[in-house]
Amino acid sequence: MMDKAKDAVGTVIMPNDAWLASHASEDIIDPTLPIVDPHHHLWNRGGHRYLLEELLADTGSGHNVVATVFVDCVAYYRAQGPAEMKPIGETEFANGVAAMAASGAYGPTRACAAIVGHADLLRGAAAREVLQAQLQAGNGRFRGIRHAGGWDASTQVRNSHTHPPADLYGLLTFREGFAQLAPLGLSFEAWQYHPQLPMVTALARAFEDTSIILNHVGGPLGAGPYAGKGDETFANWKRGMHELARSPNVSVKLGGLGMPIGMFDFHQRAVPVTSLKMADALRPWIDTCIDTFGASRCMFESNFPVDKASSSYAVLWNAFKRLAAGASAAERTDLFSATAQRVYRL
Repeated sequence: MMDKAKDAVGTVIMPNDAWLASHASEDIIDPTLPIVDPHHHLWNRGGHRYLLEELLADTGSGHNVVATVFVDCVAYYRAQGPAEMKPIGETEFANGVAAMAASGAYGPTRACAAIVGHADLLRGAAAREVLQAQLQAGNGRFRGIRHAGGWDASTQVRNSHTHPPADLYGLLTFREGFAQLAPLGLSFEAWQYHPQLPMVTALARAFEDTSIILNHVGGPLGAGPYAGKGDETFANWKRGMHELARSPNVSVKLGGLGMPIGMFDFHQRAVPVTSLKMADALRPWIDTCIDTFGASRCMFESNFPVDKASSSYAVLWNAFKRLAAGASAAERTDLFSATAQRVYRL
């Protein structure tokens, strides 16, 4: 089914095109609905290439994807120079891709219309010079940073590539770095696991003027000691999400549930699941987010190519559209484009 490959951030499961093709094609639901995909990566490593050509093949598979947001994935960091400045290379790369897409020569999708990079906030106030360099490299497209904080005590759960401590977002030096974001008009992408949601809530309450975007519905874990404990995990996750939603500066990305560390085994099926079955499986998690935060603070995301281990782009967005079938026209607009446009100032 899936091929395993080693990349710069650990062992991940890469897409298998032959396996994805074994799923019968589906008609695209509501093909004219405008979509802003607020979370994808680009890379060429570990024997796997996912660059502009591959991204546009996915976004062009039937849905009306008008723009995308590139998110840091340790791709094309600078090979030389000060360590703290190496992430600037990724922004330079993503901005080049954005310029290619903006030319119109590659079709109507404005890939990488906004860019989220990385800066080590553990440098405290000194992180400001890196953030300023990122803004310059982004040429008007740089919107914020992600400093991953995913940590779990179990050796069966892969911690984030940043090698964070358990309480990263609560450390004084991290918060000194975090305090540099809002004055520069930058947002923060929170990526951690569901037991750490209180850490995000505390951060959001301490920095009410900083826009925080929660990645991948808050990172519910289904691997290692969390395997087979779906009801317990859902209850703990839901409680954490309700507390976090009380902070109006937090929005949520609805996706990332196809990752192998999560609650579902889509990537292990003999054939890929249909959008109908995927929507049925995801519904409790997605409905909880929308009911708790409201559509104006939620946005569907692909998390490609990571979630391509579980489904094709066309099937994934069909599943999202099934999940939003009962929403009003205004809510659907928020979920598929308007929230992302507001959050990333597109």
